Amino acid sequence: MANQVIAVIGGTGAQGGGVVDALLQGGRFRVRVAVRNPASDAARSLAKRGVELVKADLLDASSMRPVFEGAYGAFVVTNFWDPAQMQSETAIGAAIVKAARAAGVHHLVWSTLPDCEKLSGGRFKVVHFTGKARVDATVEAAGFPRHTFVEAPMYFQNFLTRMGPEPLPSGDRGWAVPMDTAARVIHAGDVTEVGRAVSAAFAAGDHLPNGSYLDVCGGVYSWNDFVGALNALGHTLKAVQIPATAFDKLFAGAHELREMFQYYEQYTYFGPDCEKRIAAANALVPGGFTGFADWAKVHMKAA
Repeated sequence: MANQVIAVIGGTGAQGGGVVDALLQGGRFRVRVAVRNPASDAARSLAKRGVELVKADLLDASSMRPVFEGAYGAFVVTNFWDPAQMQSETAIGAAIVKAARAAGVHHLVWSTLPDCEKLSGGRFKVVHFTGKARVDATVEAAGFPRHTFVEAPMYFQNFLTRMGPEPLPSGDRGWAVPMDTAARVIHAGDVTEVGRAVSAAFAAGDHLPNGSYLDVCGGVYSWNDFVGALNALGHTLKAVQIPATAFDKLFAGAHELREMFQYYEQYTYFGPDCEKRIAAANALVPGGFTGFADWAKVHMKAA
């Protein structure tokens, strides 16, 4: 295995970066990463760690052939929140999957999410979930000798960026959300640990059932759970439920997140029957994954 190559798409991002870290730590494979700009700081940092860089653009599937050529495995993730991918994530993902198959990749790991539209009978579209889910059929039909699906949880890291505490109308700080704050339905985790499951899946080879779904999960939480863990560290935060119509007016793109939260409340983040998928990921990774309280002690200490 030491001479086999794993190609990583998104290797300078959150999920892909964790995959690179885990593969390098495991030492079983050589790592190749597709980059738009090999001269960027992120790319040069990877090169210093022994990662092979190949210039390619996710939006141009034909540019991916050198990335996949001669690779045993490939990890592929798309980014809905990139404006260039937002309107056509399914088409982009499907094209990259086909390029990997055409180049002879043996084992493809596709980063997917539940099909919220299908699960809800069309009530909730949640495009940034469903768009990835619709690539699953392309993966299955492509004819890879092996393929695996990994589902990332809601990132704990979101609390440091787009989902950080905000001022509330009461004068407090915290979160105003369009769902029951006591509903324990949010599967969440450290996004960097997705790489641990992906690396283990490549290493497991035929010992992992083909077509397995691996749900990476540090725990299942309510908003009140998040608030309680943070307040135990010295924060003073609250979570309050607000009407969906009020949430939709908070910021551009709020509709997408409002649907997501309402989907969580009705079906949970990973959807029905997720226990076996969570168990499959845990079985591959001894010790499982980091819970929110332990993660927050390191990354969200009170000032």
